[in-house]
Amino acid sequence: MSTHARNDLPAIKARLLAHRDELLADTAMSQDQRQPVELDQARLGRLSRMDALQAQAMALETERRRGVELKRIEATLARIEDGGYGDCLACGEEIAQERLASDPTTPLCIVCARTAR
Repeated sequence: MSTHARNDLPAIKARLLAHRDELLADTAMSQDQRQPVELDQARLGRLSRMDALQAQAMALETERRRGVELKRIEATLARIEDGGYGDCLACGEEIAQERLASDPTTPLCIVCARTAR
């Protein structure tokens, strides 16, 4: 890892922790939207129930994506702690600083990311 990246680790870690906190807060706030939709014909008409099901499906997918992002953040924080941050998990080469600046959770250099597709 370059000296520049080592100097930025406290800022990167703070940014990741803040983003993790935001994601966890979003998860807590959207819990009601992910609950099963009740079948109550007296309260909801067919179209209203379809809208509720669609909203629930969107909330579940958002939560799935949020979970993926949380896992990436946790893995990145672990790499920071063990000293492996900034090194490609596939080839071991240093990940370009521009790439890390764009996405600090990226685990692969650009060459390995392209071949992984």
